[in-house]
Amino acid sequence: MTADRAGSLTVTLCRDFGEFGALAGEWDALHRRCATATPFQSHAWLYSWWISYGQEGRLRVLLVRRSGRLIGAAPLMLVHRPMPLLVPMGGAISDFFDILLDEEEAGYAVGALQRGLDRAARHCVVDLREVRPDASAQLLFGRWPGARSRLTDSTCMELPAEPLDGLVARLTGSRGQRLRAKLRRVEALGVEARKIPQDGVPAAIGTLLRLHELQWRDRGVNPEHLRARFSDHLVRSVSRMVGDGTAAVTEFRLGGEVVAANLSLQSGQLAGGYLYGADPGLRERKVDVSTMLLREVAQQASDTGREVLSLLRGAEQYKNHWQPVTVVNQRLLLARPGLEPLLRLRESQVAVRERAVETVKARFPAARDWHERLTTLPVIGR
Repeated sequence: MTADRAGSLTVTLCRDFGEFGALAGEWDALHRRCATATPFQSHAWLYSWWISYGQEGRLRVLLVRRSGRLIGAAPLMLVHRPMPLLVPMGGAISDFFDILLDEEEAGYAVGALQRGLDRAARHCVVDLREVRPDASAQLLFGRWPGARSRLTDSTCMELPAEPLDGLVARLTGSRGQRLRAKLRRVEALGVEARKIPQDGVPAAIGTLLRLHELQWRDRGVNPEHLRARFSDHLVRSVSRMVGDGTAAVTEFRLGGEVVAANLSLQSGQLAGGYLYGADPGLRERKVDVSTMLLREVAQQASDTGREVLSLLRGAEQYKNHWQPVTVVNQRLLLARPGLEPLLRLRESQVAVRERAVETVKARFPAARDWHERLTTLPVIGR
C-alpha cells in the first residue's frame, strides 16, 4: 500500500484482496452515502466477483480517507491485453461502473482520487466502461488534467420507479389495452409471487439458473450463465445483498410449482431486474413473462423509494412497449499527458471493434440478440 497525504486527506492504493475484504463495513457505509452508486459497486458484489473472476496481483482499489473516514473509492483492476489498462472490477457481468464519493465530501474525494489515479496509471490507460451519464465518475473525468476521451457504450432503458398501474396509465390506445389484458391473464391463472428470505437464496438461485437455462435451450443461452463460477458468485453476493436490502429474489408459483424466478438489484436511486428464468410452458399458457416480472420489480422499486426503474443494458424490442427513456452509458478513457498516444491507440482499437460488430449485425440480423447476450460475458484480467 502507498499513501499520499494532503492536509487530513489520505489516498491509498489497495492491492491485497484480504485487505479489500476487511473493508466491508466502511465500504458499505460509503456506498449508502453515495447517491449515484449502483448495486454493482456494493462490497458484496465486488468481493464475490473477485473470488470467482479475479486474478492475484491485479487488484487496484483506490481509497480516500479524511481524518480516517472513508470518503472515496475507485474499484479497479489491472489487465495487460490488448495493452496495459486499469479497468473496473466487476467485469462485463456488471451493468454499470462508478466510483464512490461521500456526498458531503465529494469535492475533496474526487480531487484526491484524481491524484491517486494519476500515480496508479503511471504506465497504462484507464478504461472505464458502462458509466452512467450522471455517475460520480463523470466528476473525475471532468477534473482529469491529462489526455481523455468520451465514447458511447451500451444502451439502457429506464422508467420512473412507480407501481405498474402507474406505468400502464402512461400508455394510450391499444398498447395500454394489450398490457392490461396481459396482466389480467396472469391474475386469472393465479400466479403467486413470493420473495425469498436470506437463508433461502442459495436454493432459489439454483432454481433461477435452471429455469434460465431451460428458457434459452436451443436459442443460444449466454454460456457464462451456465458456469459454476457465475452461480457461486450469485449465491455469495446475493445472499449478502438480500440481507442488507440491496437485492431481492422472487419466485413465481403456479399450482404450487415454481414456474419463474427473478433477481432484482437496487441501491441509491436505482432499481432493476438483473436476471430471470421462466418455464417455457408459460408461453403456451399465453403468459407475458416480462410483464409479470416487471410488475413485481416496479412494486419493489416503488416500495423502497427508488427514483429510477432501470431495464438495464440492452435495447430489446419488448422493452419499448413501456415507452422508456433511452439512456446511453459512456466509456471514459483517461491517461497521463505523456501517454496520450497510447490512449489514442486504445480509442482506435475500440472503434475498429465496434465497426466490426456493426458490420456483422447488418449482415446477420439475428446477431443483434447474440451481441446483447455476449456483452454480459465477463472480462477476465489476463
